[in-house]
Amino acid sequence: MNTNTKLDIDFAELAERYVALWNLTDAGARRDAIASLWAPQGEHCVRTLRAKGYEALAQRVTGSHERNVRDGGFLFRAAGDAQLLQNTVMFHWEMVPAGGGPVAALGLEFLVLAEDGRIAADYQFILPTPSA
Repeated sequence: MNTNTKLDIDFAELAERYVALWNLTDAGARRDAIASLWAPQGEHCVRTLRAKGYEALAQRVTGSHERNVRDGGFLFRAAGDAQLLQNTVMFHWEMVPAGGGPVAALGLEFLVLAEDGRIAADYQFILPTPSA
């Protein structure tokens, strides 16, 4: 990997699109968003789960969406702190009740980007949620 690569991407917009994906209710729109965000063999890793390739990524995003958004009544939102360093992007996200209320979950996303600016590797860290 060339660590001197300067990607011509809007990394703040990438973070916003990434987080918006998890809120999408339409399965076709989710699949389109996955293809635009990840490289074909891109992967997502969180705790003990690893999803690689579009089909596995679609299953991962759909499972989270059904559990947290559809059934749980939550929405995901970007924290607005995206940073680009070489070919990596880091940002935080929050999961909040759709009707308003305190943050229910916090996460940190660390993305390694392919040469075309799509995600090659996505490392998701679930952070402790501050007490209200």
